[in-house]
Amino acid sequence: MARLHLHLLSDSTGETLEMIAKAALAQFDGADVTRHFWPMVRSKQHLDRILQDFTANPGLVLFTLANPETRGHLEERCRTLGLPHVAVLDTVTHALAERLGQEAHSRPGARHVMDEAYFRRVDAIQFTIAHDDGIGWENWEEADIVLAGVSRTSKTPTSIYLANRGFKVANIPLVVESPPPTSLFRLRGPMVVGLTTAPKRLIQIRRNRLLSLNEKAQTAYVDESRVEKELSFARRMFADNGWAVIDVTRRSIEETAAAVIKLHQERAARDTPPQSGPKPI
Repeated sequence: MARLHLHLLSDSTGETLEMIAKAALAQFDGADVTRHFWPMVRSKQHLDRILQDFTANPGLVLFTLANPETRGHLEERCRTLGLPHVAVLDTVTHALAERLGQEAHSRPGARHVMDEAYFRRVDAIQFTIAHDDGIGWENWEEADIVLAGVSRTSKTPTSIYLANRGFKVANIPLVVESPPPTSLFRLRGPMVVGLTTAPKRLIQIRRNRLLSLNEKAQTAYVDESRVEKELSFARRMFADNGWAVIDVTRRSIEETAAAVIKLHQERAARDTPPQSGPKPI
């Protein structure tokens, strides 16, 4: 299979474009793809410098460029070079414009405007970092979500991912010999979610962690009976407290976070009283 050069151009950070490309590439097994990432492209001069790489590494061009002049220049040069090019948000934007009855704004990086949502996300990230690994339990009531699970069940990376989506998250490691603070069982505001995984998978992850730290790979930390006891201890705690449980064995961080967000949305919908409409005549 020939190698594909994939050029990703954005007039902002390119986060959206990268996520779309990653999701699309996941549909193809064994694809040999070299990605060329070009963020913050906001002038013809910048674009002209990038086009030199197009000539050296021709391939598929995916872009999100709001400025009509810059976009037109890119499209013209791609046609000249015979390169396929796709404006990845056009179809969605056109569909929304048609349904909303208004034209879309040509606003580079509009999703990163420093509005209330931006500052809420910053606050969430700061809170989450300050409440990682059981720290700051006195303030857990301020969290939106609390993740609980034994060591190496992806609590921290999932917390950070959720924080980037605007959720204040705390996480707590569950250790058989050291029960969590009693405040965990008295929380009213936050949604507590238990993370669990298959014992063999957990042992493999822990062994890899020990190897990366140049530590012995044969310790109680990776002992099969000990690991099963830890997971049983955690599952029993989840069940006793009626917490939602997510098995992360075959889930990526993004998939785990998506499952947590869905649970949070369902909980919010249940807690929101129905709006009273007009009484029937």
